[in-house]
Formats: sequence, C-alpha cells, structure tokens
Amino acid sequence: MTESNGLDPEDRKIVTLARSVRARNGVPEGAAVRDETGRTYAAGSVHLASLKLSALQTAVAMAVASGATSLEAAAVVSEAEGIAPEDRAAVGDLGGPGTPVLLAGPDGTVRLTQQAGQSE
Repeated sequence: MTESNGLDPEDRKIVTLARSVRARNGVPEGAAVRDETGRTYAAGSVHLASLKLSALQTAVAMAVASGATSLEAAAVVSEAEGIAPEDRAAVGDLGGPGTPVLLAGPDGTVRLTQQAGQSE
C-alpha cells in the first residue's frame, strides 16, 4: 500500500491524468504513463469488436507511437484490486522490470504500487 499524500508530484500528476480520463470518457479504467523525457500519455480502455486494450496498454502504445524509448512510471485508476499481469508486462516491455506501476481507486487514492516485473 502507498499513501497518496506521500506521492512525488510527478507521480501524483499521472494519477490525476488517469483519473481524469476515466471520468471524462466514462470508462472502467484510466491510465497514464510518463516517459524518459517527462512527457505523459493518458488513455482509457478500448473495447471495439476487433480490438480490446486495457487503459494501461493503450497508454503504453500511445507512448511508443509517439517515439518514447523508456518509461519512468505508470498509473492506472480502477476499481480493480490488483494490476493485471498483462498490464505490468506492457509497462515492463518499454520501461523495464523495475518501472513502478501505481494502482489508484476512483477517488485517486493510491492503493498499491508494484514494479512492472513483480509477480502478484
């Protein structure tokens, strides 16, 4: 567990962005990632007949498509109790296994922080 009040301002920013996407788009989860230059990418989950991506997978894809070569951190806002292994894998593919992934509830309170390469 991680207390949101102790968050670094840059981590608080990606949690806020993820929360905003979730609320604005009315999707079950929102996510944001920060690349090696400090740029942020925020996205919601994608559910099309031919394409299904979690919010975190979408945010990572946006970063890659924009030329990011690494990630510093990722955040997902969801009612889920944990961070899906495939989401941690997507973050790890770009950022490496030590990249922190924050899980916050809909109110923005961070409930869990895991490294991308960390198992349940």
